[in-house]
Amino acid sequence: MPGERLTVRGTSDVGRFPGAAAPTRVELTIQKEADKTQGKGGCCGWFRKMCPCCFKRQSSTSVDITDDAEKVKPLTPEPVKPKPENGEATELEEMKLSVVSVDLLSSKTGQNRREHHTDLYDKDELIIRRGQTFQIELELNRPFKADTHKLHLDLRTGPLPLVSKGTHVIIPLVDDLKNERWEAKVVERNANKVKLSVNSPANAVIGLYGLAVTTCSLKGEAATTHNSSKNIVMLFNPWCQEDTVFLDDEDERKEYVLNDIGRLYYGTEKQIGARTWNFGQFHEGVLEACLFLLEKSDMPPSGRGDSVNVVRVISAMINAQDDLGVLVGNWTGNYSDGVSPSAWSSSVEILRKYHSSDGTPVSYGQCWVFSGVTTTVLRCLGIPTRSVTNFQSAHDTDVSLTTDVYLDENMEPIDYLNSDSVWNFHVWNDCWMARPDLPPGNGGWQAIDSTPQETSQGTFRCGPASVNAIRSGQVFLKHDTPFVFAEVNSDKIYWQRNLDGTFSQIHSEMKAVGHCISTKAVGSDERADITHLYKHQEGTAHILPC
Repeated sequence: MPGERLTVRGTSDVGRFPGAAAPTRVELTIQKEADKTQGKGGCCGWFRKMCPCCFKRQSSTSVDITDDAEKVKPLTPEPVKPKPENGEATELEEMKLSVVSVDLLSSKTGQNRREHHTDLYDKDELIIRRGQTFQIELELNRPFKADTHKLHLDLRTGPLPLVSKGTHVIIPLVDDLKNERWEAKVVERNANKVKLSVNSPANAVIGLYGLAVTTCSLKGEAATTHNSSKNIVMLFNPWCQEDTVFLDDEDERKEYVLNDIGRLYYGTEKQIGARTWNFGQFHEGVLEACLFLLEKSDMPPSGRGDSVNVVRVISAMINAQDDLGVLVGNWTGNYSDGVSPSAWSSSVEILRKYHSSDGTPVSYGQCWVFSGVTTTVLRCLGIPTRSVTNFQSAHDTDVSLTTDVYLDENMEPIDYLNSDSVWNFHVWNDCWMARPDLPPGNGGWQAIDSTPQETSQGTFRCGPASVNAIRSGQVFLKHDTPFVFAEVNSDKIYWQRNLDGTFSQIHSEMKAVGHCISTKAVGSDERADITHLYKHQEGTAHILPC
């Protein structure tokens, strides 16, 4: 009788397994004479297996499936692992620690923001100052036990964070916090929540950090990492004695870091005018624009821990002369395709516009606009800064330390030779910091100038130049001290061309430049004259120490 075919795998399945050979067809013929074999194939087959000597196999053309099955040895089952006792299971579960959420305690009215003097920033992220402790709170999946659990924090800044460069920071848990290092300490426990106090060194890299928390057991269990959804912003700290920008006067810190309104001076020394300027360093979008400016510069993130480097880079990035910075300078009088420099009264709109356009320079600015924006950026980053106006300000183009005027035989100016000039006023900035890169005594106020006048090391920037070095005539000290010295203290020399083509000095003015150097007074809207900080009284001699 015809039998039934059982196909193990059809040929249509070959396409699902590329490169596989065509499946082998196995045919099993099952006898249909069920009534005849029910007894034999069932009971008889069983008896034959149990006692083969008494029940010998009979010849048959049929296939006994049970006989064939005996030839295949069954697979040996894997031994069942013993289940851990209740105590062991509990211990294993306790060892598996993970972070459920991270609270950066970033409220503007909270302890972190108030203690770090960052509660005025219109931003919800945690904004802190380096060299000072801050607190965060972790929610875990179970209570933290120091004897069985390990935990550390990861902070990263920049496109390629590296531990060796200070841009990837691994913060361990310690029993006691010490100054000048990254450390964290458990200060409070409440069920599954842990509050950490975190310390940062006073030379930490400033900028935007991402935070991750890594947990594991002391017995080498695989670590788990939780990435915080919010970032941390690190700023300079003029309240920290170990920070290079430390300013030891609370009234001056309030004026030069926290005050967001100032006054800029213009006009002539005989008629000094003042205009109110909105620095707005705490306004919405300004901090983001300042951080964007740092990222857009060519300074590596590891260099952001050095205040000298940062202000030097900012002095270049405020002008658009060679690096697509914030402002385009224009002294032509034609501002039809932009905004007239005299129309600006605030840095906020300028910085927001620059940031929102992904770094398209804003048109237009002149010296007081460059200075106002520089004050905003540096105060926002935590560096004490003020705008300074110098009346009768010289522009020395050849580092001769003199302002030279060339006349022909008829006492008419020779225009192509007269590259030096004297402006009726010029506005730049002072910023406060230590100068460990200079000899002792040159810290304090440093002059920087964002107005593009001359290049410094190939870039339109100026400073920081120590005001003490300018006053004492140490023009060999960096950065750009000779240029600023000439702005406030150069002699104006007149040269006349002789008939034979040579030139003779015919007149000199010793007191022609550097008058009524002005800035806003601390705590009031009065003008403070700081000429004595930049130069000795005219007509007096000053001997440099050997």
